[in-house]
Amino acid sequence: MAIPRRRSRVTVAAILMIAVSFLADACGGTGSTGGGGGGAKAGTGAARSAHYQVTPLLRPSGRALGVVNDKTPWQYDIVTTFAEEAGRTPDIREYYSSWGDDFDTEGNAFLWQHGQLPMMALVPSDTSLADIGKGADDAYVRRLADQIAAYDGPLALSFAGEMNGPWNSWGPGHAKPAEFVAAWKHVHGIFAARGVTNVIWVWTPHVVDSGTTAKLRPYYPGSAYVDWVGLIGYYGPIDGVAFSSLFAPTLHEIAGFSGKPVLIAETGVAQSAGKEAHIRDLFQGAAKAGVIGLVWYDQRKDWPGGKQLMDWRIKTSVAALAAFQVESSRNRFGHSFKSG
Repeated sequence: MAIPRRRSRVTVAAILMIAVSFLADACGGTGSTGGGGGGAKAGTGAARSAHYQVTPLLRPSGRALGVVNDKTPWQYDIVTTFAEEAGRTPDIREYYSSWGDDFDTEGNAFLWQHGQLPMMALVPSDTSLADIGKGADDAYVRRLADQIAAYDGPLALSFAGEMNGPWNSWGPGHAKPAEFVAAWKHVHGIFAARGVTNVIWVWTPHVVDSGTTAKLRPYYPGSAYVDWVGLIGYYGPIDGVAFSSLFAPTLHEIAGFSGKPVLIAETGVAQSAGKEAHIRDLFQGAAKAGVIGLVWYDQRKDWPGGKQLMDWRIKTSVAALAAFQVESSRNRFGHSFKSG
């Protein structure tokens, strides 16, 4: 359910951050996180490596509970509202960012300081995957990599999510799987070259269903380029009637080519007479499947790929709210990434 936003202006803070980075490089103050070597060689243009090493977070020992909507990291009311309704503070705060937007260093740092792992869904709505793969936007990718490295905290990054969804401008009918893979590898390669060590790379397809029938393996960049698999799927009027039919077939398909940890990166249960039962089924099925977490879409929004307005919020009824609180706790969803 990708939601592109208008491109933001470069903030004063971002300009100052870049200026400080350039001054540090000019004064020989760059560092290195690998191999005990010195700073970047003159003329390479490589950013100072992020001090934060994301490696300890890649294999969580528990199940996280997160929330996602289309607000910015600074709009913290979604976190407080979710905490009140879910009965616990979320471990992941996912948000959307349009291709071309600058990274909100302070906003993401605020989330991390308050206990949420920031997760950014980067939406390439204004450019083509083919152009990204060919390097047309490399200046932006380098700038974004440097900004994320300077943030010095962890970031889960989902690039061009739901790439198998025909409703997206980068999905089937608009872009080929090979173009997605090339774009992913190209972006990943620039981040690696810039010394970025604080990103968790989340490959995020939509579950395979009647509206998304494309095979997933051709879209997979390879295990060397992916840290987590993130699945998107909703309980609603079309395909979402049970975990066994909504998520299990896609999990089985992915298991044939990837052994990476799986995060349900975006999900929700639409308001209906069966919402309470669907919430129970979701948490029980996710726990049994061994996922590392679940991120809830707490908004009223159109059904993915359609125009039918659905209410995905937790508090649509007393029964739905109770089911969410009881089942998330009973199935042990709640894991602080601060503890590694």
